[in-house]
Amino acid sequence: MRKQANILKGFWNQIIIWLPLFLIPILYAPHGHTSWKNDLSIYIIPLSMMAVAYINYFILAPMLLKGSKKEFWGINTLLIIFLSVIQHEWLYYISAEQNLMTYPYQIFAGNKYLYPHVFFIVRNIFNLSICAGVATSILMAQRWSKAEKEKREAETAMTKAELVNLRQQVNPHFLLNTMNNIYALTAFDTEKAQKAIIDLSKMLRHILYDNQQPYVCLKEEVEFLHNYVDLMMIRIPENVEIKRECNIPANCDIHVAPMIFISLLENAFKHGISPEHKNFIHIKLDANSENIVFSIQNSNCPKGEAKRNGHGIGLKQVERRLELAYPGKYKWEKGFDSNRNTYSTKIIIYDTKLYNH
Repeated sequence: MRKQANILKGFWNQIIIWLPLFLIPILYAPHGHTSWKNDLSIYIIPLSMMAVAYINYFILAPMLLKGSKKEFWGINTLLIIFLSVIQHEWLYYISAEQNLMTYPYQIFAGNKYLYPHVFFIVRNIFNLSICAGVATSILMAQRWSKAEKEKREAETAMTKAELVNLRQQVNPHFLLNTMNNIYALTAFDTEKAQKAIIDLSKMLRHILYDNQQPYVCLKEEVEFLHNYVDLMMIRIPENVEIKRECNIPANCDIHVAPMIFISLLENAFKHGISPEHKNFIHIKLDANSENIVFSIQNSNCPKGEAKRNGHGIGLKQVERRLELAYPGKYKWEKGFDSNRNTYSTKIIIYDTKLYNH
């Protein structure tokens, strides 16, 4: 359907371009012209312009784009000069037959009046050259536009493919950390380990089904984050204070990229807990018609090099996913507070009008 519509649009564009050129000679032609010679004299100029335009568009301009510059200029020069002379000789012949030829300026040379002939031939060359230039420019503009469109489509396809690849990398990374936690839990509390496996199965449902979509309902993502915190709370010591705050509208239908916040939570539980002293993890999510704000503040308990598993892969993936899913429409603030020995991170997404319902 789209191809047919483009063909129809192109057809009407051609009609709009050429119709005035064929109507003007008819409207201003002297009355009483009935012979085929007179009819041809009326149409010979627009027909010549049409011939030059279409020969350039379909034959010569593609040659130029392929690098055949000499052939392009040589054939065009011969074509334009030939048609210019044919136009002039035919119109001169018809005018001479009807005794209509008059010259305002004449230069005598060899018993011939040269000036009018040269003037009209040069005028014809100029007009046909413009037709050739316009036709070539149109084709080049169309090719450039098509190339730009294909480039944008290729970039979009690559972006989507990279997002899918990153989401697939999030799953094993997240599962590896979670399974390590459950494995540690089985060593001292089998009952809690069993509950943790049930909680994990709920989270896997979100990963297997919802994570395949480019955007998921924010409520479902919040439930996933709550399940993760519940899973972590089974094994954390009592000296850790966990606070969760979620402020979203009751009728919220905001969507967000799936699992975009989970790595921040993992990082907080990994580096914000130490058995030696009191720790805290404060989690907050706010969402409205303007933006989505997810922030975490936690105590800073740096690990030694031997315990720094993953080397920050999860956070690097978050940054790349934000760049691809929300280009120019997000802000990520993070840093340490050495005075209070805390670490804070905040992601602000300004996309509710663009992606959400």
